[in-house]
Amino acid sequence: MKRRTFLRLSGQAQSTDSFPVINGDLSPYTGVWSMRQATHLARRLMFGANLDDISYFERLGMQQSVNNLLRPERKPPQPINDYNTDEFTDPDVGFGASWINAPRNIEVEGARIWSLKCWWMGNMIEQGRHISEKMLLFWFNHIPIQFYDIFFGRWDYRYLETLRVHSLGNFRDMIRAVCIDHAMLHYLNGQYNSKEAPDENFARELQELFCIGKGPNAAYTEGDVQEAAKVLTGWRVNYQNDEIYFSGYDHDKSDKVFSSFYGNKVIEGKTGQSGAQELDELLDMIFENSECALFICRKIYRYFVHHNITAWTEENIIAPLAEVFRNNNYEITPVLRTLFSSQHFFDQLRMGALIKSPTDFIASLYRDFNTAIPGRTQRRDRYQHNSHLVYQSYLFDQNLGDPPNVAGYPAYYQVPNFDKAWINTNTLPRRANLTDWILWAGVSSDNFVAQLNILGTVAKIPEAEDPNALIDFILKWQYPTAVSDNFRRQLKAILLSGQSNDYYWTNAWYEYLDDPDDEMKRETVRNRLLSFFYTLLHQEEYQLS
Repeated sequence: MKRRTFLRLSGQAQSTDSFPVINGDLSPYTGVWSMRQATHLARRLMFGANLDDISYFERLGMQQSVNNLLRPERKPPQPINDYNTDEFTDPDVGFGASWINAPRNIEVEGARIWSLKCWWMGNMIEQGRHISEKMLLFWFNHIPIQFYDIFFGRWDYRYLETLRVHSLGNFRDMIRAVCIDHAMLHYLNGQYNSKEAPDENFARELQELFCIGKGPNAAYTEGDVQEAAKVLTGWRVNYQNDEIYFSGYDHDKSDKVFSSFYGNKVIEGKTGQSGAQELDELLDMIFENSECALFICRKIYRYFVHHNITAWTEENIIAPLAEVFRNNNYEITPVLRTLFSSQHFFDQLRMGALIKSPTDFIASLYRDFNTAIPGRTQRRDRYQHNSHLVYQSYLFDQNLGDPPNVAGYPAYYQVPNFDKAWINTNTLPRRANLTDWILWAGVSSDNFVAQLNILGTVAKIPEAEDPNALIDFILKWQYPTAVSDNFRRQLKAILLSGQSNDYYWTNAWYEYLDDPDDEMKRETVRNRLLSFFYTLLHQEEYQLS
């Protein structure tokens, strides 16, 4: 099938809907609340938007939907040993038992880490109606580690849980927890940072990547990096008992003098265990700088709304969000609630303005069609199945848990491409191959086949017997942008098998509903829908969120 060019590589929506283009500021959205808006909200805050979710959010209305999506959610069950086989056995953890407290074992850490990736992928697909999984991926990209660089599954898991616990809470608390996290101390050499040889690695990224950024007004200096490194000396990981402790002996006891960017702040050097207090003084200094809130709000905006931040956006969206952030003592949820309830978020020009990340593409494909994956009690099958998807995400250029470097995935920061980086001559055909795989044959494990539930999905659509109504509904649901009349005719021809009368589909659909166990009637409908969704999922519009 001939592939068409992207409608909107620049992120400018080409919508022909009759809805007026709204002003786009942060005032609460008061416009039409319909399937279109509910789908946009679900797709941005979750992975995908299945019909049950859309119907639920339509009934709730905008504000209650946002509130529900931002509620804290209980964490998923722990990852387990689902990787033992006749050829490979974890000597410390039995099959089906959790390995998160197991001692480090170089021989099996690789298997545990892969298990962790599969567990994470499964959580995304089986998420509830909340933002937690999307936020976890956001924060992991913003403050990343590399699982295989750490090479200790327990620490990798704990790091994810540190981010999860704080993902909708207080950003300062999150950063403090990260500063003395096992994985981060190992990843950015914090445990080697001492008064004899201050290591600037974490001190630099704390400012450049995690808190202040590299914007036009981020005027911290090399001296600030060096002084911050001295503040952070002395934090250690005890590899024997797995404890984090502060070594006063290794701490730099001199006064640390910062630049005018930080108000010429002086952090007085302290001796012994009192030196640990300097960490909080450093964080207070960083968070008192207005650039911190601005930087984080830009990152949130680019992840959830659009990569292009114009001078107008900076003044009317980013600056007011940053004020909300500071006024709420760096609590994350008020910022998200303000943004996701706003006129700007529901502006037509924001709909379909993002390209799905690989994990979003994969998880959404499953969730949109209520496609089941092996349950948590089907341990071996679940591991095999989710392994396929983790590997696909890697092939799509998003190696889950192992971004290219400490800056995260380039699609979230690399000017000018941003999310366009997800699509290239290698990854786009691979995405199409995955949709073909799960649509036609299904993703198989030893005892399970995950295949798109197209019959069950279409049965939930109102007036599914009417090919015109069916096409209209599916296009509004699956595509955030308008399509040509010619493409609509192409889809209709598939449903009618090339015939001219609508009843050719209507009769086939009613006959199937009357006797769904009749193989011939079922396959007549199913084969047309397979070709229909094959065409739908191969279009560039399906890549957009």
